[in-house]
Amino acid sequence: MKLTVVIPAFNEIATLQDVVARVRHHAGPDVEIIIVDDGSTDGTIEAIEALATRGEVRAFYNTQNRGKGAAVRRGLAAATGDIVLVQDADLEYDPADYPALLEPIVAGRADVVYGSRFRGDSEGWWWRQWVANRTLTWLSNRFTGWRLTDMETCYKVFRREVVQSIHLESDRFGFEPEVTAKLAGIPGIVMEEVPIRYRGRSYHEGKKVTWRDGLKAIGTIVKYNLVQDRAHWYVGGAQAAEELIPTRTAAAGKKDQSP
Repeated sequence: MKLTVVIPAFNEIATLQDVVARVRHHAGPDVEIIIVDDGSTDGTIEAIEALATRGEVRAFYNTQNRGKGAAVRRGLAAATGDIVLVQDADLEYDPADYPALLEPIVAGRADVVYGSRFRGDSEGWWWRQWVANRTLTWLSNRFTGWRLTDMETCYKVFRREVVQSIHLESDRFGFEPEVTAKLAGIPGIVMEEVPIRYRGRSYHEGKKVTWRDGLKAIGTIVKYNLVQDRAHWYVGGAQAAEELIPTRTAAAGKKDQSP
């Protein structure tokens, strides 16, 4: 199965070359790497252009900073692989976890996989970040019926046809609760969550998410679970999205297989 890795990037010149090398090392030479620059001003664009010229990546550029969600959405729409994985450019997340993240989909057990920092080997958490992630995940679970431990994780892996069947709108960090709500709304979809490694960086090192993003995420959860009409969530309607989900045995067909 072909893998596409989508990398949103905003002012990540310090780590960009390294993350591409690590992705290629762990995903293999045939991986499709899509980098979407989100209005960088630090030399990231020039680094991406050099990678694209050598044929190492497919590159897209937002002319102004629109937010991580906008960059991820653009990358997802351009993906051609059977499986699509989202990778941050800052190396807080380790591509060495790819085998564990991909296995449930490759084996046919799942349609979506999230990597959980709370179930794996993690360090570098700020206490406010820890509390915010736990709270947002709990609130999301209350609406979706899933039993996630880390809804806000970067490491989200999808069967391409499933994620491309969803109309996504969020430009910034609201992408995480939006895509979670809309995936959970597809009847029969199977989610798995696997432990991953995480090495958080400080704001001095370039971390971009803030407490304001947490407040906006609460609004996004409410919007997509209580307010917005679901009739237009999916390309071709909810039935078309449901038809993309394969028939599985009862044991394998639970919405959530995480402990």
